[in-house]
Amino acid sequence: MQYIQLGKTDLIVSRICFGCWQLSPRFWGKVPLGPWRRAIDRAVELGVNFIDTAGAYGEGYAEECLGDYLKKRKLRDKFFIATKFYWNFKGKARYPETTYAFTISECEDSLRRLKTDRIDLFQIHAWDPLTRPEETAAALARLKQEGKIRWVGVSNLNVEQIAMYRQFIDVECHQPHYNLLAREPEEREFPYCLQHRIGVIPYSPLYRGLLTGKYARDQQFTDSRANYGLYTGRAFHRILDALDELKAIAKPLKLTVAQLAIRWVLTHPAVTSAIVGIKTPEHIESIVPAADAPLPAPTWHQTAEIMQKAREEAEAME
Repeated sequence: MQYIQLGKTDLIVSRICFGCWQLSPRFWGKVPLGPWRRAIDRAVELGVNFIDTAGAYGEGYAEECLGDYLKKRKLRDKFFIATKFYWNFKGKARYPETTYAFTISECEDSLRRLKTDRIDLFQIHAWDPLTRPEETAAALARLKQEGKIRWVGVSNLNVEQIAMYRQFIDVECHQPHYNLLAREPEEREFPYCLQHRIGVIPYSPLYRGLLTGKYARDQQFTDSRANYGLYTGRAFHRILDALDELKAIAKPLKLTVAQLAIRWVLTHPAVTSAIVGIKTPEHIESIVPAADAPLPAPTWHQTAEIMQKAREEAEAME
């Protein structure tokens, strides 16, 4: 496993981050916990030391599952834990909130659910249009002073939004959506993060599984992906055709298409670690080799060009 410093922090993290979004039933249905728990054990054996979750994943469910297992197996000190806050799900309606009071209470709830005394990276999950950045930052500063969180990060924010928070508190990490089919952060967020030495931990590097190369043309998705155009009809078939082209690139590198897609993400100099949703031991085993080395520049650009063309043509078919 390769390791790298996260931003300007003292966290030296694995280049593969064990993601827990898959434990959100509203998106993925019910995921069996037995294989998932064994995958955590296997991740430790393979050198993965970074794990990402959020309070919103199953309304606390993912954090509870993670906290229970890390405590049972005495694995807390094997991982740097990153979690996120933003969604207030305590009442009948689920809505965004990053007020001072909510930020404090949600951190306390995350600590309780995770069964730990500190959160290594506490991230603002998305932009809250109703709360001033200095209010949220004040709460985060208090939590940091009290030792309940170690470092602060953000997710799904643009450059201007990150900059506003940075007026009041150090932001050490950004978590964007980034992969071969979603390259928007390359335009502004990545240069900004490189300039300010902000770590970047992209989520969904396999575009919710689409870039794994494992799906047949007659695949019918029954989870949240059924509502996205690239997973159905002619658009879906166009992406699969492009993935067939990637197989020819991956083969001489002794990589699978999924490994190629993740290695492509990790090759960008702004990227610290790729967050991959893991469900089974076999899954983490198949992903870890992606972090062994960067792609050669010609291969990176060739891979990007193939998928960019496929994305444009697929979107025209939706």
